[in-house]
Amino acid sequence: MKNQIPKQQEGGQTDTTAKTEFSSPEEAKAFYQIAKNRLLNISCWAEICKVPLSTFTLTDPEGHEVIREVEADDYLKINIPGPGTHTGDGFDWVRIEKIEEEITPLFSVITMQARPAANPTQQDPEIAHFFNQQATSTFLVKQSGNTVYAEEHGRNEVPNTDTSNITDKIRNTLVGWTAKIGLSYPQWKSLVKGIVETTPAR
Repeated sequence: MKNQIPKQQEGGQTDTTAKTEFSSPEEAKAFYQIAKNRLLNISCWAEICKVPLSTFTLTDPEGHEVIREVEADDYLKINIPGPGTHTGDGFDWVRIEKIEEEITPLFSVITMQARPAANPTQQDPEIAHFFNQQATSTFLVKQSGNTVYAEEHGRNEVPNTDTSNITDKIRNTLVGWTAKIGLSYPQWKSLVKGIVETTPAR
């Protein structure tokens, strides 16, 4: 199994995992498909998160909202509690860099990696996110034996202060350091638990 998680070099990091065990590999393989679909359908994230601290909207590469499975080069428009960025028109933006799936007789895994990005609806090249462009979020769903896992791994989480907008600089520093000390953990824990939850979301 290839390691898809970038190397930690600076800033903060997060590692969030949830799992569900089944009575047989066949049951786990069947549920892997369900969990994978939950990961790839961003519009369902709000339903499966029991602690929806932020809302996520899928857009195409031009920033137009779409309702479908996420694809590489799409964007996520994120609305977090509190003031948004001027650069991002009130939102934080990440670009989906890659989505890769590996299936073998022993395991199945799908990985989705996101990175802070500029606002695709504007010409401004500045990063519209509270972390800088070195940060990544790697999401994965994995089936191994009788178990299905959902994980989120944040790497190189450094507040984005390289912006010409002083209000954004202050805001990004505050939000970035809040996330860095672990206050974003409930959001990701809620998401990964929801992805491998065997009972329907209410």
